[in-house]
Amino acid sequence: MGRPGDFGYDQRPDGSVEITHHGRRATTLRGARAEDFLAEVTAGDPQLVMARWTGNYKRGNERTARAHPRNRR
Repeated sequence: MGRPGDFGYDQRPDGSVEITHHGRRATTLRGARAEDFLAEVTAGDPQLVMARWTGNYKRGNERTARAHPRNRR
């Protein structure tokens, strides 16, 4: 689990956006997706927005998976 501030993004001259996590490229967005991302990242919490766009966030099913019979000891 990372600390806040692990994500960053760079807007390129060609209009694409590169999102990084711990300094490594996580994804590159182009076209309409890049525009949507930039609008959302300026309106909300940038770290949460970047986590959602890269798919690197908790999905809420951890407690359910822990209670599954296969995972009980």
